[in-house]
Amino acid sequence: MNYEERMIEAFVQNPKKFEYYKEAFNKFNVNGIERVAWNWSWWGFFGNFWFLLYRKSYLGALISFIGNILFSFLPIIGPLIWYILNGGYDVYFIYKKYKKLKKEIEDNIEDEEKRIETMYILAKPNKWVIYLVVILSLITLFFIILAVISNAYYER
Repeated sequence: MNYEERMIEAFVQNPKKFEYYKEAFNKFNVNGIERVAWNWSWWGFFGNFWFLLYRKSYLGALISFIGNILFSFLPIIGPLIWYILNGGYDVYFIYKKYKKLKKEIEDNIEDEEKRIETMYILAKPNKWVIYLVVILSLITLFFIILAVISNAYYER
């Protein structure tokens, strides 16, 4: 495995996802020329801005959050379009995060092994996002159940 692949592996931190991200990153960088490209991600589709927060792509998460709000003004079709766009382009935001982090590491560290070790440490996903999503989902579910019960009670 060459240096670039080891850096991607340290960034991704999931051997099952390594090939997926390696291929996606190759779509975004063609012989040194960076470009935006479609790359489908079910995590991007369903996870939306939460997926980007998990992967520490804060700018992408902010853009996705604002897009969620703006597209929600078009009932049903708007959010669907936005979720499809997230599914196709979220990985690009993760790629940009990787490139920025890689450059910062390479500008400050000479030794390749130390670079890879540093990438692994700095690229750890935000586990708190998982807990936050679960808590918010449970709260939402609680209020939905409460609304259904109160609606059923008042219909009597």
